[in-house]
Amino acid sequence: MELEIVAKRDNPLLKRTEVRFRVTHPSEPSPQRGALRDQLAKALHATRDIVIVDFSRSEFGRSASRGYAKVYKSKEDALRVERKHILVRNGLLEAEKKEEKPKEPRAPPPKREEAPKPAEKPAAPPKEEKPAAKEEKKAAGKEERKTEKPEGKPSTEKKEGKPATEKKEEKKPEAKKGGKEGK
Repeated sequence: MELEIVAKRDNPLLKRTEVRFRVTHPSEPSPQRGALRDQLAKALHATRDIVIVDFSRSEFGRSASRGYAKVYKSKEDALRVERKHILVRNGLLEAEKKEEKPKEPRAPPPKREEAPKPAEKPAAPPKEEKPAAKEEKKAAGKEERKTEKPEGKPSTEKKEGKPATEKKEEKKPEAKKGGKEGK
C-alpha cells in the first residue's frame, strides 16, 4: 500500500490540518480505515488517535482509492468538533446502544361484527320440462349454467322470440350427433 498526499490545508479556526490523499493498493483489497489512519499518522508525523479519516472511496476498475482525512492538534479538539458517527467509525467513541424496551404482549384486536347481508331474492320456480332423452337433459343442464345471467340484466342472446337456452339446446346436440337426433 502506497500513500500519496494530494492536497494539504491548515485550518486554524478548528485547530486541524485537512488532507486529501490517494492510496494505491495493487493486488490487495481496499485498505481498512485503521490501516489508513496508521499510514497517514506516519506521513504527517502525528499520533494515530488524532487522525480522523472522513471517507475513502475506491476508484472503479483500478487498484487505487481516494479519501479525505483531518489531523487535529489534540484528541479533545477532535471530540469537540467531529460528528459522532465519524468518531465511532474511527474508534474514538463507542457506539451508543439503544436500550430495548421489554415488549409487552399485544392484546388481539377486537373482532368486528359483520354487517348483515341483504336478503337475496328467491329464485323463480323451475319450469316443468317435457320428458326427453337423458343426453338432452345433461346437455341442456350444462348450457343453462353457462348462459345464466344475474338477475336484473337482460340476456342479449334472445332473437326471434326464443329464449337463449332453447336456441343453444337445439344446436349443441345436433353438432355432437351429426343431426340424427329425435328420429
